[in-house]
Amino acid sequence: MSKSISIFDTTLRDGTQGEGISFSADDKIKIARKLDALGVHYIEGGIPGSNSKDIEFFRRAKDLGLSSKITAFGSTRRKGMAAEHDANLKCILESGAQAATLVGKSWDFHVHTALQTTLEENLAMIYDSIAYLKASGLEVIFDAEHFFDGYKNNPEYAVSVLKKAREAGADWLVMCDTNGGTLPHEVHGIVTSLNTELPGAPLGIHTHNDCELAVANTLSAVQAGVTQVQGTMNGYGERCGNANLCSIIPNLQLKMGYQVIGDDSITNLTSTARYISEIANVNMPVNQPYVGNAAFAHKGGIHVSAIMRDSRTYEHIAPELVGNKQRILVSELAGQSNIVSKAQDMGLSFDPSSEQAKNVISKIKDLEHQGYQFEGADASLELLLREANGEVHELFTFESFKMLVEKTAGRPVVSEAFVKINVAGQSIYTAGEGNGPVNALDNALRKALVQYFPTLTDMHLSDYKVRVLDDKETTAARVRVLIESKNADQSWNTVGVSGNVIEASWEALVDSMRYALIGQMSPELQEGEALPRQGIVNH
Repeated sequence: MSKSISIFDTTLRDGTQGEGISFSADDKIKIARKLDALGVHYIEGGIPGSNSKDIEFFRRAKDLGLSSKITAFGSTRRKGMAAEHDANLKCILESGAQAATLVGKSWDFHVHTALQTTLEENLAMIYDSIAYLKASGLEVIFDAEHFFDGYKNNPEYAVSVLKKAREAGADWLVMCDTNGGTLPHEVHGIVTSLNTELPGAPLGIHTHNDCELAVANTLSAVQAGVTQVQGTMNGYGERCGNANLCSIIPNLQLKMGYQVIGDDSITNLTSTARYISEIANVNMPVNQPYVGNAAFAHKGGIHVSAIMRDSRTYEHIAPELVGNKQRILVSELAGQSNIVSKAQDMGLSFDPSSEQAKNVISKIKDLEHQGYQFEGADASLELLLREANGEVHELFTFESFKMLVEKTAGRPVVSEAFVKINVAGQSIYTAGEGNGPVNALDNALRKALVQYFPTLTDMHLSDYKVRVLDDKETTAARVRVLIESKNADQSWNTVGVSGNVIEASWEALVDSMRYALIGQMSPELQEGEALPRQGIVNH
């Protein structure tokens, strides 16, 4: 039977110390529910009494009915004060949390410099605080701050801190690599020595990522005998972050054979990571292992050809195990296998040796040379492939557009767009205002089309990005615009490129609406030729 590892998530506490991370009480409740569904064993909600958000979280968390244990964080009692009089410890008891995490000093340097007290008083502070909470019925996790630095400087004292915590009744003894500077072999050696010093003690590990070793250090500690792992989703945390549970959980369960969370639950790992990323309003790195958008993405033609025969050739696990999916990227590096694979995903039939496939590859490479990028614009790519397969018939023909941007002293800028298109043989001229040129174009084009295609009322632009392709050309540089659009069911991305940012935006905008209407592209509505991609001056 595989050994069980307890997962202690501190995204809501230690994770919020990361730059740019801030959660409201509502955010914390939503994340706690998601973490509970994932199957983590402990959810550290924050520091009761420290701020109104944490106070509200603990108040509301009592009624959530979660399987995970809600945990409150705090420090040991102040020097020279009885534990029962310490306001911080009282707040922990009043929070209603099922467990408490107490942090205490284990590095003699910190005891003298930060606490400015004696080594003996520090041990008393640890003992009194833990004993007080235990007497009140709480499970207590003791976080030995700076443990590895302390052990390397004064091993006898660092170990005495853990022994004192255990003597007081601590349920877990967690070693913290607070500065993130310890190496995996050091972690393994120190934890191994503790198995002799503290036989049978329930040990945990809490690492930081300052040397980009937090995950490696955690795995090393588990190999040496720890049974609780602390970390955050997506590695959020102070400075360079905490140990990333999105990597630790699958490494332990899928690679090392430990029982961490349920086999059904681990398939929710990717969706949980992305959900929390959205709430944090922080973009996930596309190359984040296991859960990143590019974790199982393939671009080189030789790679794609191989994985089409057997995905194990270039994938270390099946992406579905963690709720992710394989992606085939199409670019100037693409071979026929990339195109065939993408076409298959769309339900299209492509003969790899056909002129059709060769022509599409050639066209894509030419467009990428001009600055188009289809890796992040799957909808524009799908339109190209469907056009090559004869499946797309244009619903409208572009005739012209013009923009008016007016700034009056003391008033905000006003943008107005005038769009002229032809739908089913009828010329339509509309105007639309917006809080910027692209918004105005979107409103004008939508107004022209919605009378024929009412489903467009459910669609909206959700993201807009501009990338300068050659900054040496300054204001004359070509730009690439990526637009993300959404409706009730899905989201999709389109791309446009031009030396004029408005034209690049128009291209991406038109592709976005064309993609939204794929199912309605019938020959009966075809009028004129396909939408041109030439520059504005040629229309």
